[in-house]
Amino acid sequence: MAARWNANADQWTRDVRDGYDVYRDRFTFPAFQEFLPPLGGLEIIDFGCGEGTNTRRLARMGARLTGIDISERLIDHARRAEEADPLGISYKVSSYSADTGFPDASFDAVLSTMALMDGPDFEGAMKEAYRLLRPGGFIAFSVLHPCFITPGLHWEKDREGATVALCVSNYFDRTSFTEHWRFGDRPKDEEVVPFAVPRFPRTISDYLNAIAAAGFRIRRIEEPQPSPEACDAVPRFARWRDLAAFLLLVMAERPA
Repeated sequence: MAARWNANADQWTRDVRDGYDVYRDRFTFPAFQEFLPPLGGLEIIDFGCGEGTNTRRLARMGARLTGIDISERLIDHARRAEEADPLGISYKVSSYSADTGFPDASFDAVLSTMALMDGPDFEGAMKEAYRLLRPGGFIAFSVLHPCFITPGLHWEKDREGATVALCVSNYFDRTSFTEHWRFGDRPKDEEVVPFAVPRFPRTISDYLNAIAAAGFRIRRIEEPQPSPEACDAVPRFARWRDLAAFLLLVMAERPA
């Protein structure tokens, strides 16, 4: 995992900061931000913080942030952004599925945006999140929707070429694999080495049962659709508005 993301890190950081991650900018992070309660004054740890873009956005919502990621290269980029424009964020190279080195009950909230589906041990992540939270604290995360983003998905089109359905298959196939892709809004003739992203397919019961087994009480689940403004700006988002869910948001609390 670390080697894969270290290899991805430089191009990933450039692409994100150059605005090529339109899903993040126009859909997944705005939906996550709307899902959250007020964060002012909370001590928060960001699981899988990457190059720190979302961590910085969360800090600007008034929270005190710590970011962890398994990739040393991504953490290097996050630290450089903090040095250039300090927001009081600290970063650490660490897996979110193992002992992160922080004391028990160190944080008011654990947040994670589009990262937990990319680790092999979701159960371990939930156990560590529970350990790190103070009683009454909460975890909130976003992942690709496991019911629709399956290993065998493809879009179906009608005779005129319009997208009319999403075909999902191999839902119960939990075989890990590496997906190779690049951001779709890059110039088509630009030569860019595709990212190599490890994938660990899970069912929705895998996610929810691991949350419950760690001791959490699930408070809220949402499957947001792209906003009208997002669909106007990125017309292909209409597929996720009308035909299937792209995103799963979960909030759970550690009982007081």
